[in-house]
Amino acid sequence: MAYQVVTESLVNVFISSNCTSFTSEKKFAKDLTIADLKSKLELITGASSISMSITVFDSKDNKVCDLDDNAALLGSYHVDTGMRLHVVDTSKTRDEFENLANVEKFEMSKEEYAKRDDTVQSFLKRNRLGKYNEEELKKMEDEKSKLEAEEKQMAEAMKVDDRCEVKAPGAMTRRGTVRFVGQVHFKTDALVPGYWVGVQYDEPLGKNDGSVDGKRYFKCPEKYGGFVKVAYVTVGDFPEEDLDVSEDEM
Repeated sequence: MAYQVVTESLVNVFISSNCTSFTSEKKFAKDLTIADLKSKLELITGASSISMSITVFDSKDNKVCDLDDNAALLGSYHVDTGMRLHVVDTSKTRDEFENLANVEKFEMSKEEYAKRDDTVQSFLKRNRLGKYNEEELKKMEDEKSKLEAEEKQMAEAMKVDDRCEVKAPGAMTRRGTVRFVGQVHFKTDALVPGYWVGVQYDEPLGKNDGSVDGKRYFKCPEKYGGFVKVAYVTVGDFPEEDLDVSEDEM
C-alpha cells in the first residue's frame, strides 16, 4: 500500500504526554513515517517509542485520529498546524516519571563509604588535605587561639564610658563613647563570633539604637549606635569633633 502526503510539507503542532506535565511545540515534516515520528517524540517526551501511542486533537481538544500505523506517513493523516499530538507511554504513568518518591535511591552507609578508594574522602586522606591534615589543623587552631587571646586582652583594656575613635575598613573615621564591650548573640556575614564594642557615636553615623534583633546591649538615640570589632577601636583622649560645615565652605 502506498502512502501520500495530503497537506503542506511541514506542520507545527503541540506535544503533550502522560510522561510529563508540560506541553512543547515542534515542527515536523509530513513525509516522516509514524515510526520515525515516534523516535523523535521519544527524545522530546521520554516515552518509549516501542510502547508509544499517539492521538491527534484539534485546537478545541476534540479527538481527530490515532496515528496507529508505523509504516504510514504523517501526512497521510489529518494533522494540521495548531493541532496537538498526545503521546502515551502505555508502560508508564505520569507519577512514575514525575514523583521522585517512586525513584529507587542509592544509599551507602558511612562505613561503606569510608572503605572505598574512589571518593573525595579517600583523596583528601591520601593527600593529607583539609581535616585529614592534623599538622595544618593544629596550626590553624593555635592561630585561632592566639587571635582570640589578643582580642580578649584588647577588650579587657576597654571599659564603658571610655572615649574612642573607630577606624573600620571602608568607612570614615568616627568618634564616640564606648557603651558595651563583650560577646554578642547575633551573627551576619560581617558580624562573626568574638568580642565586639558597642559604640555611641557623636553623630548619627551608626545603624541602630544599641539594640539588635530585640536584644538591648546599651541605649542611645536611633542611628547613633553601632557594633565594631575590638581591633578597629582605639580608646583615649578623643574629644567630640564639630562636623558642621558653614555655608562659606559649601
